[in-house]
Amino acid sequence: MTEQWDVVVVGGGNAGFSAAQSARQQGAWVLLLEKAPRQWAGGNSYFTAGAMRTSHGGLTDLTSLVEPLPADRAGRVDLAPYTDADFLADLTRVTQGRTDPELARILVGESRETMTWLRSLGLRFELMFHRQAYEVDGRYRFWGGLAVGVVGGGKGMIDQHLAAADRSGIEVRFDSPVTGLATAADGSVGGVMLADGQRIEADGVVLTSGGFEANPQMRAGYLGAGWDLALVRGTPYNTGEGIRMALAAGAQPYGHWSGCHAVAWDSQARATGDRELTNQLTRGGYPFGIVVNAEGRRFVDEGADFRNYTYAKYGAEILKQPAGVAYQLFDATSAPLLRPEEYASAGITRVESDTVEGLAKELGMDEGRLAETVERFNAAVVPGRFDPTVKDGCRTEGITPPKSNWAQPLTTPPYVAFPVTCGITFTFGGLRIDADARVLDLSGRPVPGLYAAGELVGGLFWFNYPGGSGLTAGSVLGRRAGRSAAADTH
Repeated sequence: MTEQWDVVVVGGGNAGFSAAQSARQQGAWVLLLEKAPRQWAGGNSYFTAGAMRTSHGGLTDLTSLVEPLPADRAGRVDLAPYTDADFLADLTRVTQGRTDPELARILVGESRETMTWLRSLGLRFELMFHRQAYEVDGRYRFWGGLAVGVVGGGKGMIDQHLAAADRSGIEVRFDSPVTGLATAADGSVGGVMLADGQRIEADGVVLTSGGFEANPQMRAGYLGAGWDLALVRGTPYNTGEGIRMALAAGAQPYGHWSGCHAVAWDSQARATGDRELTNQLTRGGYPFGIVVNAEGRRFVDEGADFRNYTYAKYGAEILKQPAGVAYQLFDATSAPLLRPEEYASAGITRVESDTVEGLAKELGMDEGRLAETVERFNAAVVPGRFDPTVKDGCRTEGITPPKSNWAQPLTTPPYVAFPVTCGITFTFGGLRIDADARVLDLSGRPVPGLYAAGELVGGLFWFNYPGGSGLTAGSVLGRRAGRSAAADTH
């Protein structure tokens, strides 16, 4: 049996729901197909903290977007404007100038209006006091260019998207893996083929099925040796089929194919994402301590920048270390700065001791080596005024690697260590699209009937990425893809 729809969206994460809603608002009848079963709804979006980076004019501008402030915090919030120029500068800086200028302009320029659009669909947002603010001198100060998140995090985002899709009349089917694109002799795409042999015809097909981070073979082939050993932060269903079927249909590969978003992840986590703990297995507090490898040696500048601008690249640095593991170390002074959700929840892997040598012994590490590393670090710390909400210049001198900010001696027991490994989030290489989210062929011409958004789009992120920009990109480009696909229906 062959079905006919105006628009078919392949992939049920944030980008897919955004594309489906956008197409539906243009009057198209939309079918969203998700490979995973219902209990794995949401793709990678489910496993996120729900943070969405957007340009804005400060607290007053965001008041209409977010839920009301808690009564005990009203009037005590410092949240500076984050302009389009700020957003673009951060994106350009962390991608070393390689971000696609047109895609970057669209992401930045449409970020704020897209958030308002999502809210009109039924998504609810809040200021992320729990992730992006510290109380300093009686005021809650936001830092790192990131302030807004979806209520309920990734879990809440997907629940809200599913409810919104139901209200809009979008049909969502789970357990529906797409195995190929239905193409005509002229190369145009007219639908999709399912694993059971069914053909579904459509005037427009939007691919939003993620990258290849859950495919060990593709990881090793594109990211390099050892990447097949990385743990996967999110869904086990992002195995690259959407990218491969598009390439088979003549799409142009684009972006940083040997790059990815990868973080410090609990070393004892399962091979793919945990539906209960989701993002709580991330270990993002390293700027306030030190990180050592299995030999007891530091190997990164923990304070090079705010966590938002380093966490997505430091997972790769951990994977390069002996056995692909590392240890985040804190003392009684720095440990209180750690987020309880990441460092004090059930299932967290941690080791504690009253001495550094005891900590090393518990970790199976050379006791003298770790003690020497900590002693050298402590001696190198330059006194200063510690402030977690700014790059405070509290640094080290005379050691390599340096620590550029938030350096405090580790001298107050108990000492605690958190074993971490590399947790891959998503891959940076993918398909090339134009400003209308149309997939381009090898000659730079649109493939008729084919559109893309989300993590399978290449060219936006290289080497690194600004925290919270992935979900925003999925919604901004998904909105464009759905609108374009609906406009091209017969």
